[in-house]
Amino acid sequence: MIVSFKGKIAREIWETSQSRGLPRHLWFRAKALLTIMHATATLDDLRISGEPPDIRLHKLRGRRRDQWSVTIKLPWCITFRFRDGEFSDVCIENYHRG
Repeated sequence: MIVSFKGKIAREIWETSQSRGLPRHLWFRAKALLTIMHATATLDDLRISGEPPDIRLHKLRGRRRDQWSVTIKLPWCITFRFRDGEFSDVCIENYHRG
């Protein structure tokens, strides 16, 4: 279940299915991934191969080692913290920008 958002884009996609901060062609996929996350209780549920394709679930490293990421479409990702079945600080970002 998603319990908190960090940043405007993820909250807008969740609440309205659109955001000026994310390219329009990614809105549907981003909303679908957020919906799956909200209905999921374990990270293993996100690892189901082929559904949705190519989400690249992975743990981040370095100063963000307590966070996870799934890919909307590179370079756009949803980053989050996961603990006890809850997704927090959910953010849609291009963290590869540097």
